[in-house]
Amino acid sequence: MRRNPKELLEFIFKHMALITAIYDNNEMLKALANMGRDIVHGERCTIWLFDARKQLLFSNTADGYDTISMSSNEGIVGSVVNSGEPVIINNAAKDEHFDNSFDRTTGFVTKKMIVVPTRDNQQQITGAIQVINTVDESDFTGDDLNNLKLISVYISETIKTTLLLEEIEANQKELMYTFNIIADKRSKETGNHLKRVSLYSRELAQLIGLSPYECDIVADASTMHDIGKIAIPDAILEKPAKLTDEEYEIIKNHTVYGYEMFARSKRRLLQSSAIIAHEHHEKYDGTGYPRGLIGEDIHIFGRIVALADVFDALASKRIYKESWSYEDIFGYIGEQRGKHFDPMLVDLFLEHKETFINIHEQLRDESETPEEKECT
Repeated sequence: MRRNPKELLEFIFKHMALITAIYDNNEMLKALANMGRDIVHGERCTIWLFDARKQLLFSNTADGYDTISMSSNEGIVGSVVNSGEPVIINNAAKDEHFDNSFDRTTGFVTKKMIVVPTRDNQQQITGAIQVINTVDESDFTGDDLNNLKLISVYISETIKTTLLLEEIEANQKELMYTFNIIADKRSKETGNHLKRVSLYSRELAQLIGLSPYECDIVADASTMHDIGKIAIPDAILEKPAKLTDEEYEIIKNHTVYGYEMFARSKRRLLQSSAIIAHEHHEKYDGTGYPRGLIGEDIHIFGRIVALADVFDALASKRIYKESWSYEDIFGYIGEQRGKHFDPMLVDLFLEHKETFINIHEQLRDESETPEEKECT
């Protein structure tokens, strides 16, 4: 069944709306592949990316594979990438470039295919869209080729944006990693604290029903919750005794310092880092700092990291205190339900407390032995 122009536009806008709502890059690539498959009523579609430096084609959208790669000089796709010309092949077995090794591995039978190269703004080849077989076993047509070429521009630009965002996110994470190294040098006693808080935060985000993208964001951004402490004097940070009222007021400023480091960024990861740095010491009943926010006026990321941070601080040995027993910690957290912590998060945390114990045990600080923990 072929689409008229109106149906074609409706098809494209429907898929574009779905694709723009996807935040996971791998899922986006798969959605783009589904768009290519469905526009020509194909059975399967693979989006190939071309690495010109390595002369390789690779994909993570092929059915039956996590990631596949091959030389750009191999197969029908390779010939299209090299020639820059799209092809329709309605008898694949007779084509001189056909390589049936994937069929032998998966048991799938490739009978026909249509392959269209993708290009960037400079008309350089960036990869190819390959659709295999038609659902009704009819031949691919010139209309199919034109339709696939039409959406290849959208697919190519979306992939380009996706890869650019991946690079930006990688750069942001590298920046955050550098900040963490600096922070670790200022707070030697914290050990694996940031890693554990990140894992606790991810678990809580999943339990409360945040999207996979938001779970990734809060897990990564949580590592910046105390970054403002790099502006706090060592004499206060490393004091082995209780802080004076004046010292406590100084250390409270780390929430503002951390916020100011990232607040002007337009990147989601760094914006979230600013929120978490600013709000992880707010309390659900409004008695926290620095702004005395109440309830859901505190961002969900701040509420999550508040609980994760306190659990880890209580469970871990510090220069100014011994670790608490898990029984005492869970009792305290239960008492703080609706006071310090979001009631829903407390309920989920206590319901799945073994998960959080396991994280702490697996990433225990070197300075704390299991025997010490059991005795506390």
